[in-house]
Amino acid sequence: MKSTELDKIELLEIPKISDPDGRGNLSVVEKDLLPFVIKRVYYLYDVPSSSTRGGHAHKQLQQFLIALSGSFDVVLDNGTQRRTITLNRPDRGLLIPNGVWRELENFSSGAVCLSLVSAEYNEHDYIREYDEYLRFVGR
Repeated sequence: MKSTELDKIELLEIPKISDPDGRGNLSVVEKDLLPFVIKRVYYLYDVPSSSTRGGHAHKQLQQFLIALSGSFDVVLDNGTQRRTITLNRPDRGLLIPNGVWRELENFSSGAVCLSLVSAEYNEHDYIREYDEYLRFVGR
């Protein structure tokens, strides 16, 4: 299997509508922002700063992560290289293609991570052991 080039994984701008009267902002995920139909939505919160979440890859599922509040780091790994991206703005999200190992760490106090995904939960789509992941990507 060809590994995903981590330097091509980018943050996507989420349209932001600023209220002219200073009542805050509104961001919308709709239409063609994502290359998939959203099949499941979940969020992480109250994660201790010393904890790590994720620690897996997906065979098929694609994922879009947004820091609704606070910040956290997403460590991406394709079997040969690692890249860390900090999410800290609710008008930017990280599109993670299938076949990429991900770990979430360094959660700030009050951080909320929203996850929009391309499929309903399916345990068979997960690769939870890193050695198995390396075999999956041909390393």
